[in-house]
Amino acid sequence: MTAQTYGPPPGGLPPQETLMTGRAVFTNAYAVIPKGVLSDIVASRLPAWRGTRAWILARPMSGFAETFCQMRVEVAPGGGSDAPEPAADAQAALFVTDGAATVLAGDGAHALTPGGFAFIPAGTPWRIANAGDAPLRFHWIRKRYQPAPGLAPPDPIFTQEQDIAPRSMPGTDAWSTTPFMDPEDLRHDMAMTIVTFAPGGTIPFEETHVMEHGLAILAGKGVYKLNRDWVEVEAGDFLWLRAFCPQACYAAGPGPFRYLLYKDVNRLPDLTPIA
Repeated sequence: MTAQTYGPPPGGLPPQETLMTGRAVFTNAYAVIPKGVLSDIVASRLPAWRGTRAWILARPMSGFAETFCQMRVEVAPGGGSDAPEPAADAQAALFVTDGAATVLAGDGAHALTPGGFAFIPAGTPWRIANAGDAPLRFHWIRKRYQPAPGLAPPDPIFTQEQDIAPRSMPGTDAWSTTPFMDPEDLRHDMAMTIVTFAPGGTIPFEETHVMEHGLAILAGKGVYKLNRDWVEVEAGDFLWLRAFCPQACYAAGPGPFRYLLYKDVNRLPDLTPIA
């Protein structure tokens, strides 16, 4: 059985002979950040992190996606952070794609390997270190927690994708989800899921909804309908969708098409006017 992979590593720099025109696009409804855009020269260094660089893929922007920040992070052997999150009301979701991580939070130390997931509630101190001799790479999603009356904050989660049974969508085996949070647990105001399509599988209608998305392609290739446009995507690409952007897709094959999906859930919309 072939080992599961989670997309190519970011970094590097295309040669001078490469055509500059690619698939990158930013519109008022969505953005496509192809894997080739994530070169060394667009990486950021982060305060309080050692041996680390990050590619910032999404951040709150008025008039666009407003609820979350998403990054691809690469930590060299011996690197990490003892104080990664400066905001007391920010919760974290981590998904490991390469290497080995040790995350200290909640009830102790937790080891995460490729396919590993951690959810760390707001206000919970945490630390992370590269536990191996190869680069550690992971997605880091940050979101300010939105409390709800009568609901306690959610608990920490540490798990591996391999330990979660995929759930088939109604009436089909070609489309399944692997949720990292319990969809029925209303304490969560965000959801993280791996979505998997068999070759030829499809979202058979144009989803048009209030949830914002960060969508990191982990494996395979597909064609995504975004607003009025069809775009080709592949492992390593990132899609950023604002609320109500129409969306649907086809899985192109020859293997499964898989992506890590963020969305905001389980809360009434804020009625505060936007300045």
